[in-house]
This record gives sequence, C-alpha cells and structure tokens, in this order.
Amino acid sequence: MNITEKIVVKENKILKLNNVLIREVSQNDIIDINKITYMMDSYIKSKGNTTVGPMINYSFVEGDENGEAKVTIKLMIQLKNSIHNIEKPYELKNQIRVTNCLFARFTEKEENIKFAYSKLILFAFENDIKLKGDSYTVFVNKNEDGIMADVFMELKQGVDKLEGI
Repeated sequence: MNITEKIVVKENKILKLNNVLIREVSQNDIIDINKITYMMDSYIKSKGNTTVGPMINYSFVEGDENGEAKVTIKLMIQLKNSIHNIEKPYELKNQIRVTNCLFARFTEKEENIKFAYSKLILFAFENDIKLKGDSYTVFVNKNEDGIMADVFMELKQGVDKLEGI
C-alpha cells in the first residue's frame, strides 16, 4: 500500500521570486480569474517576454475604512526578463524575498487546498507561532489526479504593541 502525505509542513522556509509581474484582483473580478490569468499571459507575450515557473496567488486580509475585513488577492508570475514601462493594472517587482515562512507542500484534489491553509494555521497555533496573516500559493503542477501546490505563510516579526502592554 502506497501512502503519501497529502500535506507536508516545514518551518523556516524562504520564498524568493525574481522579475515578478503582479496584478491585483478585485472582489468583483474573482469569478473571472481564468480570464485575468489569460490576459496576463497575453500581456507578457505582447511585451516579447516569457514566464518562468508557475502562477503564484498572494492573498492577505486587511481592514477597510469601515473596520470590516477585506481580502486582497494578487496574481504573480515570474518573468524571464524584466519589462520596462509597465501599464496599469500591472506592476513589476525585481525581487520578492519572504524569509521565515511556514511552508506546506500540498498534493491532492484542488478543492481540498483549504486543508493546507488550515494545517499551517493549526501548526502555528500548536507551536505558539504568530503568523502575519498573508499567504503565497505556488501552483507547481496540475494533472488528472489533482494539484501540487506550495503554500508559504509569513511569520509575524517582533511583538505587537498590544502584546507588550
């Protein structure tokens, strides 16, 4: 019987991305995420560039002006070369380096990826680790059996002001 772990967790991992094209996805556009991905790919080709590696989904929660939680999603893709004169809604970062992350390698059906996030949050809770609240999901591979994705969650640096009082 072949038993493989569906979610493998590791600590103190680093995510390093170079020549990253970024496109924020609004709440209204989430349903059209495949269309946005296609548009990003077309934009890259129109600039005479190519992608390196898989698509990355970056998400974080922040409070809006009414104090309500707002989820922000950004699609990211690494490029072979830098692009000059980036037009809206895109932006380009030469390098993104996120150190000291909790990491999960997820290998299962795509609809179950929520368990990778839950496992990382539970791991942090059990080990008294404070997470920053954002996540980077790298979609490594996809086939008929499911997906392979790497999830990085950044650890909170320092002590919150309220915790120090």
